[in-house]
Amino acid sequence: GAQVEELNVQDTEACRTAGIFDAVDVVVCCLAARSGSKKDSMAIDYQASLNCAQAAKAAGARRFILLSAYCVRSAERQDPHALQFQYAKMKLEQALLAMSDSTFDYVSVRPTAFFKSLSGQVENVASGGTFYYFDLGRDRSATCNPISEHELAAALVDQVAEDRHKNTYWNLGGPGDGVSMKAQGELIHKVLGKEGEPKTVGLPIVLFDVVIHVLQVIANTLRSEKFDNAAELGRILKYYSLEDMLTTDPSEKYGRTTLRQHYEFLAENGQEYDPYLTFFGSAESKKKFL
Repeated sequence: GAQVEELNVQDTEACRTAGIFDAVDVVVCCLAARSGSKKDSMAIDYQASLNCAQAAKAAGARRFILLSAYCVRSAERQDPHALQFQYAKMKLEQALLAMSDSTFDYVSVRPTAFFKSLSGQVENVASGGTFYYFDLGRDRSATCNPISEHELAAALVDQVAEDRHKNTYWNLGGPGDGVSMKAQGELIHKVLGKEGEPKTVGLPIVLFDVVIHVLQVIANTLRSEKFDNAAELGRILKYYSLEDMLTTDPSEKYGRTTLRQHYEFLAENGQEYDPYLTFFGSAESKKKFL
C-alpha cells in the first residue's frame, strides 16, 4: 500500500528537515503549476520541484524522475512563442543535471499530450454541437500522438530501473500515427455514432494574436498581473493549437491504448468536469451524456 504524507514543497527548509525523503530510493515528481503563468511556473515547476530534488539527494535518494513536457524543446530552441512554464521546466532540468554525480541522477520524461486534454469537446459533440479547431491553412491543423495516463504512469515507473535515459530526457508519445485536431473531431463524431457528416469548424489562428495583443496592452498599461496571466494563457492555447506534439521514432512511443479507445470509453462512461481541460463536462452533463 501507499502512505500519504503532506508537505509544503514551496518551503525549502521544510523539505529539508521534514524527513519525508528519509529512506527513499527514488522520487517521482509530477509537480506543475496549473495556471502556466511565469510567477507560478517558476514557483512550482522550477523551485518547488528543485526543493524536492535537493532534499531527496541530501536524504540519500539515488534518482529523481521528473514528469516534464515534450514542448520544453521550444524553450531549448528559444522559439519566439516559447512559454513561461517551458522555460521553468528547462531551468529545472539544467539544475538536475548540475546536481548529478556518482550517487544521484535524474530522468526527465517528456510526454506529448494526455488523452484528457483532447476530450474537452466530447459532450458538446454528443449534444449535437460543433467541434472547433484552429486551421493552420491548407486544411492542416496541429497533430499529436497522445499517451494514456495509466501508460504514462507505467513509463515513469519503468525509469526506476531503466538507465537508457539517465541524466537526460525521454520524449514520449502514445502508439500509432498522430491525429490532427480536425481528425479528433471527426473521430469523436464517429465513435458517438452521430448521423450525417461531422460538424467541424476551423477557426483562423490569427484570432489568438488579436486577443493576446489586447490583453498584453492592458496588462502593460495597468501593470496588471491578472491581465498578464490572461495573456500568457492565450499564448498557451495558441501554442497547442499551432505546434505538433508528435513523436515518430519507435523508441519514443509507448503503450497500446489509442485515442479512439479512450473516446469509446468516454462514450460509455462519461467524464468528470475539469475547468482546465473538459470545458463542457460536469457531474450533471455526465448523467445527460450517458
